[in-house]
Amino acid sequence: MTDATTAKAKPAKPAPVVPMFEMPKFEMPKFDMPKFEIPTAFRELAEKGLSQAKENYEKMKTAAEEATDMLEDTYSTAAKGASEYNLKVIEAARANANAMFDYAKELLDAKSLSDLVELSTAHARKQFESLTSQTKELTALAQKVATDTAEPVKSGVTKAFKQVA
Repeated sequence: MTDATTAKAKPAKPAPVVPMFEMPKFEMPKFDMPKFEIPTAFRELAEKGLSQAKENYEKMKTAAEEATDMLEDTYSTAAKGASEYNLKVIEAARANANAMFDYAKELLDAKSLSDLVELSTAHARKQFESLTSQTKELTALAQKVATDTAEPVKSGVTKAFKQVA
């Protein structure tokens, strides 16, 4: 009995889980692939198609690279033109603000109602001429920017289509 009391009891192993439904094992049969020779005409046709595909890919790649370069140049031209246009607008606004301050100063120096009317008429005429001149300058600059921006795009697209065709 001393052996029974000194020996430690080993824990029991859990029972294995048995699935309720087991799929039968199935192996695919192994078939040897039939060996056949591709006719020479088909092989030549495939090689010719592959070489044409490579050539077309190279043409498209070149056209895409040129189009990217053209768009970068166009964007640069448009950004430069927009900057010039914005500077002209700021210059015109500054000139108009200065004219308004000068007009206000002249109004404060006026001695009579007739002087006020004369100053107002002269100022209106001067501002109309100034605005007309500024509008002409801005219109010319906008047309120049549009032309400078659109022309490379037009010629680049035409060139790309000619290369692809």
